[in-house]
Amino acid sequence: MEENHNKQKNFVQERDLKKIIEFLEKIQYGSVTVIIQDGKILQIEKNEKIRMK
Repeated sequence: MEENHNKQKNFVQERDLKKIIEFLEKIQYGSVTVIIQDGKILQIEKNEKIRMK
């Protein structure tokens, strides 16, 4: 018998998607990491590198 939590659909909040898009649009060099737990976005991290010429 499968557990119920395996059948639940993962749900992403629109505000979380907007924040991810905002980070992606603003970052020149670096990375955006999305941490997921139990099928939900738990944390969004932005690591930006500043290049000195």
